[in-house]
Amino acid sequence: MKFATFRMGGRRMTGLVDAEAGKVRPLDMVLGEPVADIVDLIRRYDDLKARLAGIGNEGDAVDLSDVELEAPIPRPARNVMCVGKNYFDHAHEFSRSGFDSSSKDRSDAIPEVPIIFTKVPESVVADGTDIRYPEGISDSIDYEAELAIVIGTGGRGISKDQAYGHVWGYTIINDVTARDIQGRHKQWFLGKSFDTFCPMGPWIVTADELDPASLGVRCWVNDELRQDANTCDLIFDIPTLIETISAGITLQPGDVIATGTPAGVGIGFNPPKYLKRGDRVTIEIEGIGRLANTLR
Repeated sequence: MKFATFRMGGRRMTGLVDAEAGKVRPLDMVLGEPVADIVDLIRRYDDLKARLAGIGNEGDAVDLSDVELEAPIPRPARNVMCVGKNYFDHAHEFSRSGFDSSSKDRSDAIPEVPIIFTKVPESVVADGTDIRYPEGISDSIDYEAELAIVIGTGGRGISKDQAYGHVWGYTIINDVTARDIQGRHKQWFLGKSFDTFCPMGPWIVTADELDPASLGVRCWVNDELRQDANTCDLIFDIPTLIETISAGITLQPGDVIATGTPAGVGIGFNPPKYLKRGDRVTIEIEGIGRLANTLR
C-alpha cells in the first residue's frame, strides 16, 4: 500500500494512494475515524492493516491532481539520518572530487563502516516544491537520488537478522548538497541541511510491497539521465545500516534513514555539473514513483 500526506480544503490529511488511477482516499473518511498523520498511522498500523487492505476501490476517492501533496512526513520528529559513500562507484567518484574529508587518499575510498550524518527536519519539502537557491551562500548545488527507509517498530540494539521487521516502508529523498560548504567546513551537516535541501516523497510504500535489495534508482537533470543504478550495489545493506545506527541510538517510529546515492552526481563530472536556476531534478525508484523538484 502507498500512503501520502496532502492538503485538501485547507486541512492536512493522510490518505491511501492508488497511483495508477491517480486517486487518493482520505483515511479519516474511509476508516470513519481520525488519523492524525503518517506517524500516527505507523503506530496503529497493525490494528488498521486488515481494514485498509479491504478498502480496495471502495470509499471516497479524490483525484491526486485536486490535492496538494506534502512530504509524507512533513516535519520529522528528529533529524533525517543519512549514509555517505554507500555505492561503490559513487565512493570512487567522490574520492576523486577532492571534497571527501572522510578519506585520506584514493586508496581508502571505500569505507570500512557506514558513514552516518544527518539533515535537519526543517530541510524537508514535498514533491513539486521548489529547492531554494542559496544566493550569496553557495553556488555549487548538487543532487543525490536516494532510497529512504521509514522505521515502523522502534528499538535499540537491533540485529541485522531482525532489521527488516523494524521497517514500515520506503520513500524517495533528494539529498541536495552545497558542495562548497561541504568542502569548506570538512563535514557534511551544514551543506546538506539548508532550507528545502531534503525533498521527500511523493508517498511511502509499505515494506511488504517492495524488495529493497533490488530496486532501480534513476535521476534526471532536466532531460539528461545522470544516475542509473540498483540498490543491489549498496556497500552496506539496509540491515547493516539499521544495526549500526540502533547499536547506541533507540530508533523511533517515523524515523527516516536515507541509504546513500549512486554514481552520477554533479561533482562526479569533470568539470562538475552543478545545478543552475531552473534545473529540474527528477528521481525515480522502482516500485515507489517519481520525486521532482526545481531549483529556483
